[in-house]
Amino acid sequence: MNMSRRRADSQGSLGPDDEVMPYSDDDTDDELEPSSEGEPEAPHAPAEMGWKVKANDRPYHHLPEFQKKVCLCIKKSRYSGNSIKTYKYNVLTFIPLNLFEQLRRVANLYFLALLILQIIPDISTLPWYTTLIPLVVVLGVTAIKDLVDDLARHRMDKEINNRKCEVLLDGRFQESKWRDIEVGDVVRLKKNDFIPADILLLSSSNPNSLCYVETAELDGETNLKFKMGLRVTDERLQEERQLAEFDALIECEEPNNRLDKFTGMMQWQSERYPLELDNMLLRGCKIRNTEECHGLVVFAGADTKIMRNGGKTRFKRTKIDELMNYMVYTIFVLLILVSAGLAIGHTFWYEEIGSNAWYLFDGKGQNASYRGFLSFWGYIIVLNTMVPISLYVSVEVIRLGQSKFINWDLQMYFAEKDTPAKARTTTLNEQLGQIEYIFSDKTGTLTQNVMQFKKCTIAGRTYGIDPVDWSWNQLADKRFEFMDHSLVACIRSRKDKDVTEFFKLLSLCHTVMVEHNDGDLVYQAASPDEGALVTAARNFGFVFLSRTQDTITIREMDQEMTYEMLALLDFNSDRKRMTIILKFPDGRIRLYCKGADTVIYERLAPNSRHKETTQTALDIFANATLRTLCLCYKDISADEYEAWSRKHKDAQLAMYDRDIALDRVYEEIECNLLLIGATAIEDKLQDGVPETIATLAKADIKIWVLTGDKKETAENIGYSFEFKMIRQANRRNELPTTRRGKKKPAEPFFPQPGKNALIITGGWLNEILYEKKKKRRRLRLRRLGKRPPPSNPQDGQPMDDYEKELRQIDFVDMACECEAVICCRVTPKQKANVVSLVKKYKKAVTLSIGDGANDVNMIKTADIGVGISGQEGMQAVMSSDYAFAQFRYLERLLLVHGRWSYIRMCKFLRFFFFKNFAFTLVHFWYSFFSGYSSQVAYEDWFITLYNLCYSSLPVLLVGLLDQDVNDKLSLKFPKLYLPGQQGTLFNYRNFFISLFHGIFVSLIIFFIPYGAFLQTMGQDGEAPSDYQSFAVVTASSLVFIVNLQISLDTSYWTFVNCFAVLGSIAIYFGIMFDIHSAGIHVLFPSAFTFTGAASNALRQPYLWLTIILTVGISLLPVICIQFLHKTIWPSVGDKVQRNRKKYEMEMQEEEKKKPPAFQRGRRSRRSAYAFSHSRGYADLISSGQSIRRRPPTRGGPQDSIREVPQREAENI
Repeated sequence: MNMSRRRADSQGSLGPDDEVMPYSDDDTDDELEPSSEGEPEAPHAPAEMGWKVKANDRPYHHLPEFQKKVCLCIKKSRYSGNSIKTYKYNVLTFIPLNLFEQLRRVANLYFLALLILQIIPDISTLPWYTTLIPLVVVLGVTAIKDLVDDLARHRMDKEINNRKCEVLLDGRFQESKWRDIEVGDVVRLKKNDFIPADILLLSSSNPNSLCYVETAELDGETNLKFKMGLRVTDERLQEERQLAEFDALIECEEPNNRLDKFTGMMQWQSERYPLELDNMLLRGCKIRNTEECHGLVVFAGADTKIMRNGGKTRFKRTKIDELMNYMVYTIFVLLILVSAGLAIGHTFWYEEIGSNAWYLFDGKGQNASYRGFLSFWGYIIVLNTMVPISLYVSVEVIRLGQSKFINWDLQMYFAEKDTPAKARTTTLNEQLGQIEYIFSDKTGTLTQNVMQFKKCTIAGRTYGIDPVDWSWNQLADKRFEFMDHSLVACIRSRKDKDVTEFFKLLSLCHTVMVEHNDGDLVYQAASPDEGALVTAARNFGFVFLSRTQDTITIREMDQEMTYEMLALLDFNSDRKRMTIILKFPDGRIRLYCKGADTVIYERLAPNSRHKETTQTALDIFANATLRTLCLCYKDISADEYEAWSRKHKDAQLAMYDRDIALDRVYEEIECNLLLIGATAIEDKLQDGVPETIATLAKADIKIWVLTGDKKETAENIGYSFEFKMIRQANRRNELPTTRRGKKKPAEPFFPQPGKNALIITGGWLNEILYEKKKKRRRLRLRRLGKRPPPSNPQDGQPMDDYEKELRQIDFVDMACECEAVICCRVTPKQKANVVSLVKKYKKAVTLSIGDGANDVNMIKTADIGVGISGQEGMQAVMSSDYAFAQFRYLERLLLVHGRWSYIRMCKFLRFFFFKNFAFTLVHFWYSFFSGYSSQVAYEDWFITLYNLCYSSLPVLLVGLLDQDVNDKLSLKFPKLYLPGQQGTLFNYRNFFISLFHGIFVSLIIFFIPYGAFLQTMGQDGEAPSDYQSFAVVTASSLVFIVNLQISLDTSYWTFVNCFAVLGSIAIYFGIMFDIHSAGIHVLFPSAFTFTGAASNALRQPYLWLTIILTVGISLLPVICIQFLHKTIWPSVGDKVQRNRKKYEMEMQEEEKKKPPAFQRGRRSRRSAYAFSHSRGYADLISSGQSIRRRPPTRGGPQDSIREVPQREAENI
């Protein structure tokens, strides 16, 4: 490939490590600041703690030193109360604040200014009510909608603030409302209670003040977390009297949004005790499996971490919204130009004719220029209906209706979990029909996040082909499925030691908790992978039964065995492995280890067998998109263990860098291991995912998968969608781009067409985004005793912002040429950054879809955010614009609801502009015959009611109900989606077509009746050519034309549409005859002046013929053009409509022979479960604080992702 500009060489720099999860989103330069190279690292001084909380002392928190200035000299306590407020209005502020917000909208402010102008008699020829009534209706409808929304927020706030909780007041616990809780209060919480504030756990009914919490509302994870009180508070604060005497002073960090960090100190009885996150119960969590616990409120209300994480919700607007606003501005300009032209006309007319006509003398003595100035403002009022005041409220009504249709769609209802689709916003529906890029999470969004043990390889032999009957094992989990009888035969014969060791390792080397519930075993694991492995061992006859602080009991086939646990080296994403050291009943000491293949193979003994065969099996497993794990062991002598144990205890007691010290000790023992085999776990794709992605791809929607999983797993996802992978190895230093200073587009990256997919890791993404986080890398290398290579001037860093921008454009251009892009090992912040890049450089409409708390940033950044209500809590759903239960529903959301919404909105807007131009420009033509005197061509009440009653309902129903083809054909022909992406149905071209159509119709409406009335005699010998008859004829013609025109544009007829068209015409005549009656004139003589005009005019056949001629000439060209378009230049939609019956027959036949849902790729790399497995319960187990019964939890836990250490960079 010829490169127009080569990427700056980065060989001198450290390449990014493909296995490394990049830095935490919240790293700061202070945290990463390294000492000079080669020097020992000084311990970090604790950050200054400015937040002080005194237990059981409310007045303390109101001292002057804790006051902050709010406004001028008004001060209040810096400590928030515990009540929350999400509503916008109250009884006093609703009317002024809502009016203020609505009048910030330019159109509303414009009409208010018009109303003021209409009060001035010299300017206005229209009465004030012609503007006031539509303005009041529009403001009133919007205010009612805002009021309903705000009342719902009031109810929610009231419900939360009035929840009950026990608070220690006056020496005893009293029931109190959440809103009355204050910082420093001691509270008592019971099982299944929500936690009302951020609370320091003091004691609980469990041993060692252990407390289990569910954090689904906080971080989306449904597996239980444990929290522990300090030993000192656990021992001394169990009784009510003791708690009442508790007077500790807490010093801690200021309120912040870090959910993963808390630093503090408790000073009590002349002693200081360190506090950390494990001691805190955070608001939004729920107490589980703990009968009772006590805590001290540290942060309340707006200061709590969950409230601090609320963040500002980005206000999202659709492309059509922006376009509509620009078009309204265009109409403003047109209005001013037309009014100015007519005002100039009036000036010249008055000088030439008006001032010389004695019968026009009004005695005001105003000169021609001043009269022209007044005429300008008069025409601004007369032609104001060019700017459609009811447009915005009509759009809101249509969007509300579309949202309800999404909510009511039974085909997007997931019966298994009773979860319907939910449109959480009403402002973005038509944008669903314009999506070009989808950014999706993987685990839980594309996959089910339910793990199943599928295959394994033991001593070089692979198992997992035929289904197994578990009737021989009474303790088996009946839901467990495995495909291989030979493995069961091996175990039951007890002849193969490797098979025995394999399953013994699985039943012993883990941090799973167990409960005996009505004779059944219930396991709770730190991750679904670990639960799947222990369940597998259980089914194969190695049943994990119980554990204590230093023992594990299992049933090996029919024999119960207890092993002494000497050490448990827990899993984390840096180590990617976990190890247990056990003492067997016969005195032997053995180490069992399981972990990612990349780390296990580095630590195998040279004489370890089956390396190559296991490696081959791992490749096969990974090719089948299975998550793999290697198992190994080694025997340790008593002397070797004793020496290592002393080092281990020293490392555990280290004050600084304890984790680094422990890592070094772990490395010493985890070496020269012997390989047993490997496991393969399946995280199944959700039903219909490959088909959905294939259909969306046909609609020219590009899919990007952004995941924290490792590269091989992500790569296999690409293969499962049948994409040709692009290996980045040969492109690493060759990113083509545009030449500096030239606007020519860059050459395509992939000259050969085909289905390409790009895989990129978080490390490489950092290179592209140029995040300034190099310190973390240098710091880690120094800690590991390595030195980075000397700095290179061309260290891969951009020379300037222009260079940086060019490289980002390169990446976006290359990625956008691919059918799919897969970003792996990425942080939540990087997910959002990728979305921002595509929005910035491609100006494309983006959609993000995810199911966990780590997807929230991405969901908020995209134009449209979709939340999957799956296994990982509700945080993604709460931040989303649309929510449903399965990824496959996205196809229907976009291709059916999105496309229909876009077509309906475009048709509505085009017609709305047309009907207003056709209505208003009649005044323009009339001005040439009225001396440009800003006189109106219609009756005043017709002008008032035209947009409200006579023409609004049919076009509103088209905006709500119209569809070119039905939902099944919309899904069968994804190409129907393309007009939305290209924005062809509503743009400036369509706007000017509507403008010229309106000009044409207004010409016909004015000049045909004008010609018909000229020198005419009526049937009764009277001339029907008076102004009032003319106004009736033009108004009647307009109502007929507008309602028949919308009938021509309606693709989908229902009874309601038919009723609306006929009803609008009937309403027009009914109101007109009432307004023109003598009775109403007698009551209000000045407001109703057209007495008898309608009945006089419309009884003459000549005028009916004029109306018919006007309507016919207006509609005939439109009918001809539509006919020619559909015959000579039919769109895809026209062709589908024409052959609808044929396609419906074909669809019935296709349903009988559907292709298989999933096809695997031909080659791949390994995928390791170890990269997404979360930290286990080792600390808890080894402290002896977990030994109690626990009921099962609902749902499956989330794969939490943490940073892993750097390894040698792999090319993608």
